[in-house]
Amino acid sequence: METTGIFVGSFDPFTLGHHDIVCRALPLFSRLVIGVGVNERKQYMLTAEQRVEAIRRIYLHEPKIAVKTYSDLTIDFAHREQAAFIIKGVRSVKDYEYEREQADINRQIGHVETLLLVADARYASISSSMVRELLHFGRDVSEFLPR
Repeated sequence: METTGIFVGSFDPFTLGHHDIVCRALPLFSRLVIGVGVNERKQYMLTAEQRVEAIRRIYLHEPKIAVKTYSDLTIDFAHREQAAFIIKGVRSVKDYEYEREQADINRQIGHVETLLLVADARYASISSSMVRELLHFGRDVSEFLPR
């Protein structure tokens, strides 16, 4: 049976923690769509096109993965992609509470389930905002990003 999952976020930038979630979710689906969210009210370090291209390069040889942008509700993106599941990573109790609320709403209004994958301890402290902060101060962040 063909099953699609979507893994969504702003991915500004896409970190090793994101990559770990993709690697762990991939065996669960026949197709995994990485949805790069675009919110006009948000300031990004990288353009949507740069984020998509960077992620596509990582998974260039993985035919089960597609990378797309979206600027509407995640549930609407899920429906367009005919996704059975939304995949989200959680690093902390704070993340869990936020994602649980989102999962409840998405299930209620769109009838799509959310899978919460707990971050690997090696990546639990890595966030895109932390990487952007380090970059802002001229630090090398290569140890936090996929090659």
